[in-house]
Amino acid sequence: MFLKAGIAAGFIAGAAAIPAATTPASSSTGYPLPYSYNQQPSINSAAVSSAAAYAGIPASEIPGANVPVVPVISSQVTGVTSHGPFSGTPTTTGALSNTPANTTIPMLPPNPTALRYNPNGTLNDQQPIPYTPAGGLGTNGTEPVYRVQSDFDYQSILLGLYQEWIELDLFHYILATFSEEEFTAAGLTPSDRFLIEFMADQESGHATMLSSLLGGPGGATPQCTYNYPFKTVHEAFDFTQKLTRFGESGVWGFQAHLDSRECAQLLDQSIATEARQQLIFRQFAGLFPMPVWFETGIPQSWAWTLLAPYISECPADSKRLVWQNFPALTVLNQPNSARWNATQTGLNETTGFGPAAPSSDVPANETCIGRNITGFDCSASISQNRSIPLSYPGREVFLTWEEPGKAVGPNNSYVTATTAGAPEFVIWVSQLNITYSPLTNVTTRNGVNYGQTIQPDVSTYEGDPAINGTMFIALTDSNVTYTAFNLSRVNPHVAAGPFLYQAG
Repeated sequence: MFLKAGIAAGFIAGAAAIPAATTPASSSTGYPLPYSYNQQPSINSAAVSSAAAYAGIPASEIPGANVPVVPVISSQVTGVTSHGPFSGTPTTTGALSNTPANTTIPMLPPNPTALRYNPNGTLNDQQPIPYTPAGGLGTNGTEPVYRVQSDFDYQSILLGLYQEWIELDLFHYILATFSEEEFTAAGLTPSDRFLIEFMADQESGHATMLSSLLGGPGGATPQCTYNYPFKTVHEAFDFTQKLTRFGESGVWGFQAHLDSRECAQLLDQSIATEARQQLIFRQFAGLFPMPVWFETGIPQSWAWTLLAPYISECPADSKRLVWQNFPALTVLNQPNSARWNATQTGLNETTGFGPAAPSSDVPANETCIGRNITGFDCSASISQNRSIPLSYPGREVFLTWEEPGKAVGPNNSYVTATTAGAPEFVIWVSQLNITYSPLTNVTTRNGVNYGQTIQPDVSTYEGDPAINGTMFIALTDSNVTYTAFNLSRVNPHVAAGPFLYQAG
């Protein structure tokens, strides 16, 4: 089962719903198997009657009212999620693999065709039709096929589905865990709670779309058991703005590389919504909503390393991922966004575990929550400016990291690994930039590695500090230059990380 052009009502408002074309499973064609359960479009008669009554006209006069709609995939179909750590024994270990052809991808010169075009403001090639310039991918009239086209596509979108499932669960979990009184104390209203519920509904749609691109539930993966590190409402929002940060950045890192341009198009349209969710959760956490000019992209293995610690256990029919899990990296003096003066952050002021561990709440005389002083308040708000920044160029950053070989992720069935040499640098990945700072004072005590670095002073463009917002750092054995488009080439040189650094 796969999506053909225009198959789902809702992709285009008012479009007729065309059932997805079912192709018999065939080892010769490689087409995916049919759906594992009936996901045929249907008409919600009660909703149609309600719409007609509200409009005061017959349903037959409302365009699209009698068009069948594809249902969303939800935990009611895939099984109810649960929470807590994994306590069993893994039956499989390691990332999905066959026989890699090489250990690294060679550095090659630019594609010669990439240097051919002359951007001189005129039309250099014959137009295919009036009002349309020559060029573009997927513009030659070929019917779009909304289906993964390679192992790279499948594994990238499968990673995205793992991310969508945890977000769907997390948003519901926050609503179920904290009382209305706790939300009110954090400065949030019933309308804010409804917004979280609506964002969970969005995740149902995203999970449905990605499952369809993978061939339907039979080619996708179900929800899992999750383990979260927060204890309070404010901690929950700080964790969630970090989780949605790497969820969004993970897709920006791979979508331009997909073989299926059709899949990339739909991903862009879903991640545009994910970006708004991250902004909302920053506002709920009392952070400035968008302190950067550009959002960064990260490699799939970085996103999987960040996500895996929060997935405890997955069903036996879950699909396995190929991506690497790097050894864990931790910032010991992670700037505490709950402090009115984050420069007073001490060591270990995060709660719980993992690379997205939220800032822990602090005593009332030190907190910015409910402080009600402009520039020093971090109560939920449309926008909160900080008179004292969370971090700053020249700040000493203290680090600790693990050795490879630790069991992580679903069912403890993945193992951290690195091909890098001894770490010598900290790579800072934010906006359009990467930069390095030296890793110094490296020591090992009781099997744990320690070191430190200095936060760099770099800008994307004049007036835009590159290191800001919720961004990414890792340890590397070299300081080779990479760009936003080929950042995944750094993976063989990553010794530990990534970690979400709370720069602003």
